[in-house]
Amino acid sequence: MEEEKNAENIQDSYQQWKEKVYNKSIQKTPERLPEFTTNSFNKVEPLYLPEEAPKSYEEKCGFPGQYPFTRGIQPTMYRGRLWTMRQYAGFGTARESNNRYRYLLGQGQSGLSVAFDLPTQIGYDSDDPLAYGEVGKVGVAIDTLADMEILFDQIPLDKVSTSMTINAPASVLLALYIAVAEKQGVSKAQISGTIQNDILKEYIARGTYIFPPKPSMRLITNIFEYCNKEVPKWNTISISGYHIREAGSTASQEVGFTIADGIAYVEAAVKAGLDIDGFAKRLSFFFNAHNDLLEEVAKYRAARRLWAKIMKERFGAKDPRSMMLRFHTQTAGSTLTAQQVENNIVRVTIQTLAAVMGGTQSLHTNSRDEALALPTEASVMVALRTQQIVGHESGVTNTIDPLAGSYYVESMTDQIEKDAEEYIKKIDSMGGMIEAIEAGYVQSEIQNAAYRYEKELEAGKRIVVGLNKFQIKEGEPTGLLKIDMSVQKEQIKFLNSVRAQRNNDEVAKKLAELKTAAQGTDNLMPYILAAVKEYAGVGEICNTLRSVFGEYKEHVVI
Repeated sequence: MEEEKNAENIQDSYQQWKEKVYNKSIQKTPERLPEFTTNSFNKVEPLYLPEEAPKSYEEKCGFPGQYPFTRGIQPTMYRGRLWTMRQYAGFGTARESNNRYRYLLGQGQSGLSVAFDLPTQIGYDSDDPLAYGEVGKVGVAIDTLADMEILFDQIPLDKVSTSMTINAPASVLLALYIAVAEKQGVSKAQISGTIQNDILKEYIARGTYIFPPKPSMRLITNIFEYCNKEVPKWNTISISGYHIREAGSTASQEVGFTIADGIAYVEAAVKAGLDIDGFAKRLSFFFNAHNDLLEEVAKYRAARRLWAKIMKERFGAKDPRSMMLRFHTQTAGSTLTAQQVENNIVRVTIQTLAAVMGGTQSLHTNSRDEALALPTEASVMVALRTQQIVGHESGVTNTIDPLAGSYYVESMTDQIEKDAEEYIKKIDSMGGMIEAIEAGYVQSEIQNAAYRYEKELEAGKRIVVGLNKFQIKEGEPTGLLKIDMSVQKEQIKFLNSVRAQRNNDEVAKKLAELKTAAQGTDNLMPYILAAVKEYAGVGEICNTLRSVFGEYKEHVVI
């Protein structure tokens, strides 16, 4: 009798959801197709439910577009529209990268994702001695607004959403983007996109930091406040588990540490006087898609549920949008092998399926040759086509949360959530994420997981095809994309011409005003924006802030 009652309850809840949420959504935005069917012409329903629902079903799973968002943040998910296909790209000069962006947009990519070179990422202009040998190598070199104007030439910023993987100088690159949009006649209120802006994971796993934690958190909350008022469509942070996973973490560590970073950002914003429902709905996340397909699907579901609970119960958020974990995904670069590179296409396909069946909002698929060099145009095409084939041909997008109800996936979802909660409790007991980072706790946990994995790989307990089993003899790779030193010479020449033509007195004035503001408590975004509009360099602005904030020195973990 109890089982029959539960089944009736879930059907009643389903009908309410369908009438009040799902139908309302499709009236506003029609679905992609008039009817969804399998290749054998069988109808595919928008959502599937257990015949005998346990009492905990609505609490743990619920319905798409409703708290706790385990089954997805939109009522229709990919039946409404597919995820944003956002290929991460950038190399050499702004002109070369602009050509690649326009090519990708022409091939059906629906958003841009900008990769910056290392000097830009750590706030140095291309002619700085510390930039030598790295200009344009792993991303595009951006020194001034002049580079940004070229980078987005003939790309309408009121129509294209742009993600920028930038952290320590995120405020500077956002200011540059605003300035170039305004030169196109596009207002701050019209532009949409994301800056990564996640400095805590830089201290943990990636290393492209500049300033110590306290001033870094100030810059981040300044961006939250500024965008809440001036740039309402912009995602002000992409709290990143991707690099934590690339450093060797487990799936549970990726979720736990990433959400702990998110808690730290929310706490800093609340402490700065910002309203939780004013800024939280513009937070976004960035996760890895690894090879263990079912574990990865469970990971995304667990992360959504855990974040929703934290925002509601810990921070008292009232707006459902503040509780939604919206995330971008990138397939796992660390899983790509230099051996038998064609095998990487298969790995990326598995990872794409994991991200899609886990409910991602946007996706970058790595190219087959990225273990050897920057991807060629042909390789990028295959990576993009992988997304398009999964989206349009695989059938996994026709129903919402297709793996829900799998005994294994539901159990793994619960386990990852539980493990992640334990990490968060441990970090809370240490005083928070900054204290845990400074104590080396997070780094040590990741290092131990990475070491264990490598030991199992070397012992043959884990098989990577082509690497430690099924090897073949191969020749030297050919046709790779290489960036030579001529790029650096060209970039420095262009930078010098910009400096010769700009109003250097006005630049000096704006940098002095920025320094004074940094010494006080003002929001720094207007001062940075004023400086970039005068063609101040990324390095010049960051050096001004270095003179006030100092630089972070890494805590070595043994």
